[in-house]
Amino acid sequence: CLPIGWALFQLLLVASFSQAKEPVCIRRGDPENPQLSRDGDIILGGMFSFHSSWNDRKDTYMQKPLPLQCTSLNFREFQVAQAMLFAIEEINNSTDLLPGVSLGYKMYDTCGSIAQSIKVALALMNGNQIIFTAPEAPCTKPAQVQAIMGETSSSPCMAIATVIGPFYIPMMSHFATCACLSDKTKYPSFLRTIPSDYYQSRALVYLVKYFGWTWVGAIRTNDDYGNKGMATFTETAQQLGICLEYSVSFFRTDPYEKIQKIIDIIKASTSKVIVGFLSHFDMDVLLHEFSLNNLTGYQWIGSESWIFDSQTAEMDIHHILDGAIGLSIPKSHVTGLKEFMLNVKLLNSSNDLFTEFWEALFNCKFKELKSTAENPRECTGHEDLTGVKNSFTDMSLMPIFNNVYKGVYAVAHALHNILNCNKTCEKNVQLDPFMRILKIYFKTKEGDEVYFDENGDPAAKYEIINWQPRKNGIVEFVTVGLYDASLSPGKQLTLQNNSLIWARNSKQVPVSVCSEKCPPGTRKVLQKGRPVCCYDCIRCAEGEISNTTDSVTCLRCPPEFWSNERRDTCIKKEAVFLSYEEIMGALLTAASLFGTCMTTGVALIFFKYRKTPIVRANNSELSFLLLFSLTLCFLCSLTFIGQPSEWSCMLRHVAFGITFVLCISCVLGKTMVVLMAFRATRPGSNVQKWFGPTQQRLCVTSFTLIQVIICIIWLTVSPPFPFKNFKEIKDKITLECALGTSVGYWAVLGYIGLLSVLCFIFAFLARKLPDNFNEAKFITFSMLIFCAVWITFIPAYVSSPGKFSVAVEIFAILASSFGLLICIFFPKCYIILLKPEKNTKKNMMGKGPRSPS
Repeated sequence: CLPIGWALFQLLLVASFSQAKEPVCIRRGDPENPQLSRDGDIILGGMFSFHSSWNDRKDTYMQKPLPLQCTSLNFREFQVAQAMLFAIEEINNSTDLLPGVSLGYKMYDTCGSIAQSIKVALALMNGNQIIFTAPEAPCTKPAQVQAIMGETSSSPCMAIATVIGPFYIPMMSHFATCACLSDKTKYPSFLRTIPSDYYQSRALVYLVKYFGWTWVGAIRTNDDYGNKGMATFTETAQQLGICLEYSVSFFRTDPYEKIQKIIDIIKASTSKVIVGFLSHFDMDVLLHEFSLNNLTGYQWIGSESWIFDSQTAEMDIHHILDGAIGLSIPKSHVTGLKEFMLNVKLLNSSNDLFTEFWEALFNCKFKELKSTAENPRECTGHEDLTGVKNSFTDMSLMPIFNNVYKGVYAVAHALHNILNCNKTCEKNVQLDPFMRILKIYFKTKEGDEVYFDENGDPAAKYEIINWQPRKNGIVEFVTVGLYDASLSPGKQLTLQNNSLIWARNSKQVPVSVCSEKCPPGTRKVLQKGRPVCCYDCIRCAEGEISNTTDSVTCLRCPPEFWSNERRDTCIKKEAVFLSYEEIMGALLTAASLFGTCMTTGVALIFFKYRKTPIVRANNSELSFLLLFSLTLCFLCSLTFIGQPSEWSCMLRHVAFGITFVLCISCVLGKTMVVLMAFRATRPGSNVQKWFGPTQQRLCVTSFTLIQVIICIIWLTVSPPFPFKNFKEIKDKITLECALGTSVGYWAVLGYIGLLSVLCFIFAFLARKLPDNFNEAKFITFSMLIFCAVWITFIPAYVSSPGKFSVAVEIFAILASSFGLLICIFFPKCYIILLKPEKNTKKNMMGKGPRSPS
């Protein structure tokens, strides 16, 4: 029994001892081992795509998936890793920064896979070692790294920053530019040493706008970098009037049919400018297919991801991208970095990744077999990079290496402040480098300023570079301008146009518009169903102008102006009025003066023969007054000619109204004399004494005074005034006299008409009286002409435009005046001058009644 009990006791003791040594915190899954590592007091993580792709695998979900098999070795990511190593070595050898503290590193290969990137990020936070602890102790510990350097692309950075964000482990990217990463609510611990794509996208739009390209195509990488960047580009382009004819996405793993569709879209397009918001991986794939399809002659606008990539330029053997222009990180130099990279040695031949890199770098194999024609030479591990030319020895990506360099130094400066370093550092201080990085400011040994805004972004500055092919087939990246987002909007973009080379080695800026610019004098009319950049140019209507290029509207000229023939300037309208210089005005003036002269001539004849019976008949005083009034009628027509003024407008209508009433009153008096003279011959008639010379003068004065009163009332209430008529003739200003009140004008005209009708009635009644010279008949005929003229005048006056209405009125005045002059006085002048034998008292006494003298 005793041996059995002792055995059970030993068994329980072993079991209890074994249980105490069991790990309490057990890692799940396979361990992730870093490709490059080094111990130190503080560890920095590194995540780089040492391979750019991976082999597809078909998981059956019946067994555990195999590890990712990475392919396509990427020398450029090795360069980035070397830049990080160089910065760490430099800091460790420094006595000013982190004295007594050594920095270590753990670098992992993400293979360009987002899933692998997250897996690596978790490995950097948790570590791979198995932890033994007491059962009651919590299974927690600080993260094994204080900061993570990487990743290169935006999409992996977004995934990683989402995972590590809650732990506030700083992530410092050197090339992830997606503007979305500036959102600190989603990615609280993300920082970068390259500007956000928000500024790059806007800068590309300003670049396109600067050269007048309003009709462009766009190709983007189908990931967060390309989609977010192109979204900002499209939004800004719409604000500046730039249209995208097409916008297609592409990812390097897309099937060939997708690439062929993109090629077909480009060939069918009319735009000659293509904006490529692509990663260099995707650009390399597209470039190969573009070369096979001879897709040349297009002007490329590139993002910083590929525009200054020498490897992409070497692949462009068919000169697809010649003359490309785009944005790049400003050129920089890190002293000693190039020598550090070229002095790389095989650190550990047992490291599979480094062995693969070494074999690819020197085209050799680590094996015991002698080299043959079929196999590369054997690697020794001591090869020298001197004379080797490949993408690893190419230093054109120095700006990116400088970003890595500045990122490591930013973390080091933050740690230096946290550890209160002076000559030594306090190593027991709890580390929290994230918030300290946001507040740091320092200058590198090259003089570059390093600081971050509240979003963890640096200042946005870009160089504008131009691909200029040389005779030896090498493309030179020539800096032709600068974009600085910190400057005012009008000064952000500066360019040197004289040094630019465009597609097909042209010196002329290519044209890429959907519709040519609308010149001044036209306006844009959008084409139905097409973007706003496609339009037709419609000439402005008469009286409207556009004095700018691509005007969307035509502006109407002010009332006193009119559009010129080209419709681009408003010119002052020509003032139109009946002037003495024009033919019509000159003819009317001549007719008026001729009538005046004729009237004066008749008056002189009558004055010379004033004592003859024919002049003395029918009251010679009325005849001379009638001739005087006719002279005024002829002369008043001149007041209607010339530019209207305030005084001329009042004078012309008043003079017309009063002189014609005076004239008609005289005619009316003569008519009544003839009629009353016949009545006076009857026995017992005393009409003679009621219509003698005094009564005739009083009658003429009374009739004229009434018209004077009408004119005074008209001038008092609302007199005529000069008026600019803009509607009569659309391209000219008609200067005319407004009536003030039309009631006054028609009252004057109506009164003249009333007297004319009375005169006509009296003359008509006396037409058959035995007058020796048939004066009543002549008066009747003259009044018939007078009334016909003025009845015809009314519709002609109303329907005549502008100065022609004035001409109609003058013609009516002259016609009626000539009618009175000719019909009443010419028969008497005929007798006086040509038939003097009839101008005798005996002849007058022998025929007809005796007229009063």
